[in-house]
Amino acid sequence: MNRRPTILRPSTKKPFVSRRDFLFEAGEGMSGLALSWLLAQNGLLANDTGAPVNSNSCSVANDTESPLAPRDGHFQPRAKAVISLFMSGGVSHIDTFDPKPMLDKYHGHPLTGKGTVKVRQGYPGPLMRTPFEFKKYGQSGIEVSELFPNVGNMVDDLAVIRSCQGRSNDHVLAHYEWNTGSRLMGFPSVGSWVTYGLGSENQNLPGFVVIYDKKGGPFSGPANWSSGFLPATYQGTVFRSTGDPILDLTPPPEYVTPEQQRARLDHLSSLNSEHAEKYPGSSELAARISAYELAYRMQTCAPDAVDIHKETEQTKRLYGLDHSTTEPFGKQCLLARRLVERGVRFVQLFHGALVNQNVDTWDAHFNLIENHTMHAQEVDKPIAGLIQDLKQRGMLEDTLIIWHSEFGRMPISQRGIGRDHNPGAMSVWMAGAGIQGGQIIGSTDEFGYRAEEQVVTYHDIHASMLHLMGLDHKRLTYLFNGRRMRLTDVHGELIPQIVA
Repeated sequence: MNRRPTILRPSTKKPFVSRRDFLFEAGEGMSGLALSWLLAQNGLLANDTGAPVNSNSCSVANDTESPLAPRDGHFQPRAKAVISLFMSGGVSHIDTFDPKPMLDKYHGHPLTGKGTVKVRQGYPGPLMRTPFEFKKYGQSGIEVSELFPNVGNMVDDLAVIRSCQGRSNDHVLAHYEWNTGSRLMGFPSVGSWVTYGLGSENQNLPGFVVIYDKKGGPFSGPANWSSGFLPATYQGTVFRSTGDPILDLTPPPEYVTPEQQRARLDHLSSLNSEHAEKYPGSSELAARISAYELAYRMQTCAPDAVDIHKETEQTKRLYGLDHSTTEPFGKQCLLARRLVERGVRFVQLFHGALVNQNVDTWDAHFNLIENHTMHAQEVDKPIAGLIQDLKQRGMLEDTLIIWHSEFGRMPISQRGIGRDHNPGAMSVWMAGAGIQGGQIIGSTDEFGYRAEEQVVTYHDIHASMLHLMGLDHKRLTYLFNGRRMRLTDVHGELIPQIVA
């Protein structure tokens, strides 16, 4: 049964401040952070109240707790946090983690025996070999493209899934699939589901943080980290990847003292409580109250969390912060480690910005060599550095890293130099959380056109991710429009090699 949302009780001291003065003065201090965050929520708020509609162990927080108070899962977790590395634009699996020697043999021949071949743009071209060399790495001898030499050196820590498959060849819809479990807009993201089910270990930081490309956001934008029909408290909070990660975090001391800020929040809480009594059960109001309070607490905790200058020069070099090519994504990866180190439950990094689509994302329609070489150089060293850093700090064993994209690419040529979208086959890898590294899961056909052996869907990925976090994907539900909704809908099977 759903409960009323958490309502913070007002202080008994009610400062004599008119509403007009309050709104005028709210332009100072913390409001730059709080109000900008709150306004972003409009139109994305839940129509129902409540906390996790789970069973027993995923109990709801009581009325005196924060909506993000830490909660137990359904069973003992193997991962405390998730770092999602999302390569926006569609990485070519057959040029990165899924070598296909048969493409060399049949280069220039038509693709036959696969039924009707559907492409996103133009007409199906002939088969095209990869322009990149593959090499065996580690004790496992897994082959990885020359595009990822640093990640290749970490291959004994990776479980490479070569048989992933989606349903849409459209960038936006495919982003929805892999980030929310649905091709329709308006569903909660996986990060929102995780924080909804488990809360956050640090009440002074958001439970779900998103850091996207220095040039801008990915395909479908904020819908990738929306809370959908879940309470707005569980939506991802965006940190910037350039400049100050959080704007207006520190109030000007000459204008606003901590005592004044506290008094303003208490007064606002009084007004909100009056509204709550008039309109009980408002998840919108509960989310707004929670956001104001979180913004206030972040002023103490967040500056230290995002201050990468405190890291050693050796650590900065490990992430590639000493080179202009790797510095932007290296900073994202280093911030991710600092956040999970401080109890943030889910951190999602996006690489690829929807500015110049065919240049700034992995969308290699026109020049596969130039596109993938450039983007792989930007992320290869930072990703390997993240894995190494987590390992040496003893954090990899309870942190799940997942590297993925929205779809793979075709084994056939587009204009002789590029590849079109291919939702039928893609590669994903996972590391950490006790997953056995140095293994290959599933396979595609001889050309990499379609996943063939042990097909893995995004529902299977999500189910397995939740399992590693101690959540049963069939029991983590939310009552919406008369139906108990879940991330995996009516689908999803655990990947045996991942959860073993």
